[in-house]
Amino acid sequence: MRKNELMRETFKKAVFGDQIIRMVVAPDALAAKIAEENGADAVFAAGYATSASTLAMPDRGIADFGMMLERCREIINAVNIPVFADADTGYGDLENVKRTVRSYEMIGAAGIFLEDQKWPKRCGHMAGKSVEAPEVLEAKIATAVATRQHDDFLIMSRTDARAVYGLDDAIARSHRYQDAGADMVFIEAPRNREELVSIHEAFPTTPLMANMIEGGATPLTQTADLQRLGFRIVVYPTAMTYAQTYANEALLQSLQETGTTQKFEDRMVTFSRFNHFVGLDEVNAREQCYTPEKMKQYL
Repeated sequence: MRKNELMRETFKKAVFGDQIIRMVVAPDALAAKIAEENGADAVFAAGYATSASTLAMPDRGIADFGMMLERCREIINAVNIPVFADADTGYGDLENVKRTVRSYEMIGAAGIFLEDQKWPKRCGHMAGKSVEAPEVLEAKIATAVATRQHDDFLIMSRTDARAVYGLDDAIARSHRYQDAGADMVFIEAPRNREELVSIHEAFPTTPLMANMIEGGATPLTQTADLQRLGFRIVVYPTAMTYAQTYANEALLQSLQETGTTQKFEDRMVTFSRFNHFVGLDEVNAREQCYTPEKMKQYL
């Protein structure tokens, strides 16, 4: 079985299985490799981290389709766990939604979510969001489902209506999106535990995703507790980006103050550990397979 097929199948089985999926947003391929080696069940390629790591700009619709697709491709190539993708609003009309689905499916993503924000969209925990009429995303979800080539390429609906019209509206929209064919439901930025409970009660048998943003609108909740509340996926969209930024800033402040990085060495990976993450041993081993001496046997 090809890697892409295996990763889609693995993700679908997990989504409809018994254990909650711990999914980490990786800002780049190296972060994805580190997440894989440290127990993440899946990786998410998302706009907030991509905008920050690639452009040093906020998640305000600035990272376009090509940039998002390429970052997702890089991450997929680096890991052997499923990679889910943020496809924003589908990047345009229904023809663009078709292109988006085909493209993400082709590079090996396990699935995508499509959202109902008006463009330019923004991070779900930022103020000032606006959303389309629900029939806009209904049509996009139906188009996405009809376009995919594999049933195990999963489509998730995302609504940001909670911040605009309240939880009841967000739930009603999500029912419409599910009826249009969404496999999974994501209601962004519930405000408290009671709202998390209400979401599960509204979708008792539907795979649900919870979004744990440090400093965001939704209270940080333990993974086991989210599973008890009925959620199938928990995603940590900012943790690695914030940790990288914190570490880089602290390192450079220490360098500025002391004139050396020595005081920070105990907070860095070693030279050999870093080489492990980037696969130096594997590259060296492949190189040795193709030395001039070994290639003579084929002449």
